[in-house]
Amino acid sequence: MKLQANTLVSDIVAENYNTAAIFSKYKIDFCCNGNRSLATVTEKKGISLEEVLADLENQMKTKEDMSALYQSWNIDFLSDYVVETHHAYVEKNIPVIKQYVDKISKVHGDRHPELLEVRELFFGSADDLTTHMKKEELILFPFFRKLAKLKKEGGVYEKPTFGTVENPIEMMHHEHDAEGERFRKIAELTDNYTPPADGCTTYRVAFSMLKEFEADLHKHIHLENNILFKKGIALEKELAN
Repeated sequence: MKLQANTLVSDIVAENYNTAAIFSKYKIDFCCNGNRSLATVTEKKGISLEEVLADLENQMKTKEDMSALYQSWNIDFLSDYVVETHHAYVEKNIPVIKQYVDKISKVHGDRHPELLEVRELFFGSADDLTTHMKKEELILFPFFRKLAKLKKEGGVYEKPTFGTVENPIEMMHHEHDAEGERFRKIAELTDNYTPPADGCTTYRVAFSMLKEFEADLHKHIHLENNILFKKGIALEKELAN
């Protein structure tokens, strides 16, 4: 890929996920708001387009990447991968992080009142993410698998009850945006997950787990928004015509 001012952030990360580190460095949202050009995001943030381009090009040269493999996977296999990798990660870690965040907010909340908001934000995210993932697993991903089977075996495309796959995808995008905003607030409240000098071991572990959870969520949303959902829309259009 030749990087240019009008190249979309989402296309760059879809081509090479290692570039996510550069976008994170400049605090550029690549997973929820990736459908913007480099020129647009750098101008909005008041940073050098040339500097960002140079960093991206260096990053793409120096590190191996899985993005080509993700792009090559069929939509049903990629759906399964998201569930078994990222959905499973969320389900496993939510109860543990809840316990840690709840504890530090109770013990340290008087000296660090921002922890009370962090607790509220994470608990809200945990509830909404759980519901969100079930909607994907019960409605959207089964339809993706149906499309993949139809592509492989042939047959007549039947219009789903939700009209077009773009309708549930639009809802998923909206919900992804909400989670992205929640974690931007959590990162801001915690000084990008930096524990204070008086933070105990539980405090440090909680922040470390929150940071890891956000990083996984970014990749999770990226795979869905920038690769899986686009594959679903394209495949439905192909089979419906």
